Amino acid sequence: MIHKKTRTYIPAGFEIKWESLEPLYVELRDRSINSVAELEKWLHDRSEVEAALEEDFAWRYIRMTCDTASEELLQNFQYFATEIEPKIAPFSNDLNKKLVDSPWVDQLDHQKYFIYLRGIKKSLELFRDENIPLQTEIQVEQQKYQSITGAMSVHIGDKEFTLEQASVFLKDTDRAKRQEVWEKITARRLQDKGQLDKLFDHLRELRHKVALNAEFENFRDYMFQALGRFDYTPQDCYAFHEAIEKEIVPILREQAEKRKAALKLDALKPWDMDVDVSGKPALKPFNGGDELIEKSIQCFSNINRYLGERLEIMKDNNLFDVESRKGKAPGGYNYPLSETGAPFIFMNSANTFRDLTTMVHEGGHAVHTFLTADLELNDFKHCPSEVAELASMSMELISMDNWDVYFDNEEDLKRAKRDQLFDVLKTLPWVAVVDQFQHWIYTNPGHTDAQRTEAWIEIYEPFGAGFVDWSDHKEAEENLWQKQLHIFEVPFYYIEYGMAQLGAIAVWKNYKENPEKGLKQYLEALKLGYTKTIKEIYETAGIKFDFSAAYVKELAAFVKTEMDKL
Repeated sequence: MIHKKTRTYIPAGFEIKWESLEPLYVELRDRSINSVAELEKWLHDRSEVEAALEEDFAWRYIRMTCDTASEELLQNFQYFATEIEPKIAPFSNDLNKKLVDSPWVDQLDHQKYFIYLRGIKKSLELFRDENIPLQTEIQVEQQKYQSITGAMSVHIGDKEFTLEQASVFLKDTDRAKRQEVWEKITARRLQDKGQLDKLFDHLRELRHKVALNAEFENFRDYMFQALGRFDYTPQDCYAFHEAIEKEIVPILREQAEKRKAALKLDALKPWDMDVDVSGKPALKPFNGGDELIEKSIQCFSNINRYLGERLEIMKDNNLFDVESRKGKAPGGYNYPLSETGAPFIFMNSANTFRDLTTMVHEGGHAVHTFLTADLELNDFKHCPSEVAELASMSMELISMDNWDVYFDNEEDLKRAKRDQLFDVLKTLPWVAVVDQFQHWIYTNPGHTDAQRTEAWIEIYEPFGAGFVDWSDHKEAEENLWQKQLHIFEVPFYYIEYGMAQLGAIAVWKNYKENPEKGLKQYLEALKLGYTKTIKEIYETAGIKFDFSAAYVKELAAFVKTEMDKL
């Protein structure tokens, strides 16, 4: 069993509710600090409270997403969002001030606390009292996305399927079957288009107000600061978009032409992109959630015993919910439990190859959670997404050499690896599109739904528009952005996948050249948590934090060479 860290500041039998929390925050705010040692003790006490709060919030979120139909679980989540977080926010700001104004702050180890203090100072700059109720409202409103999408299902034959489960049929070799299922999924999504448009319009307005209150012209510029993007600018993002369009889109267009020829089609339709071109049935790497977990433990153990043991610990402590079912929120995540030092993995498995890659992806995050569990302050574990996603995306590629645990057949194994490498390249244009779309949305805050649709198409088309013919399905193409949870729930969190994908290719390249050294560098980088800059963490992994056209070209060439070997 795993055990939560021993608390030294929070009283025994402590219950997370505002009446219990307030005295702790008052004590931290009013405590007299008379030496650098006392300041460090204060930092540890504050960290302990924050870890306890984070774990409590984590479980409320996990339980709610596991059962979106439960009113009680939704209310438990909303209680935290409406009754605890808004009351903590001004205290947190006071504690941040107390820290930076302390006469002892300059005596703290500069190397150790540089990243942490940089983030605290940025929080102080951005904090506005009037944004507290707005941020509470945003937190509550954006969860409606999961309630709406979690309730979506379709009937195929006489059975009801979640959209994740139904998407398995898009791999069927019967084209008429694929078309029927795709049309049903699309019709179901379009049924709630108006509701989701309305929800998004409201979120956009609230977010724009937050930005204006903090004296920014728009929410894009505010978020670049709020996300702590100290290492790159919006202009760098545009350069990344251009590099992807120039270097990756032509490779994918060439692959699409090969697909069209192999399937003997005049034009690829949206339901033609997931079927295997060999005419073979969809890959089935496991059967059921338990087998997925067992095989993943074996896969990770074969890379390195430590990695397998981490997943074993999670299984023994019931820290997985992997199978798709009605009423469960869509998507997948790894949620760190700050006091326990382990994470929870949530996903919607439907026994597909995509579920294998989701599991090894979230497994990479899980390993990261374990590696950072003993860092001194809770904040040291709060990695920026460019680092967090490096952990997960690298694991997708590193694990490939051990996918024989999922596939007995050599040809199936090769197919799986080819599909994975194709997906690696396919991810990059979608990341560029989603990111560029969000830049447009928030720098044009007064736009109408019609203008947003037009902007989406203008941005999507140059990146290949999925390399399919949408001429008979324009409404479906116009609505594709609503599938992306991040746009609703975690705005601007998406470019990181692109940056991390490039980093992951570089990590994998190192691993292919020298497995022992490549793995060691990768794990050493993850152990740093967020105690170094992104650039330094990437350098520790033996790679560059670079998304220039030249670097994109070099890494794309490596992936293409590896694909050609299969």
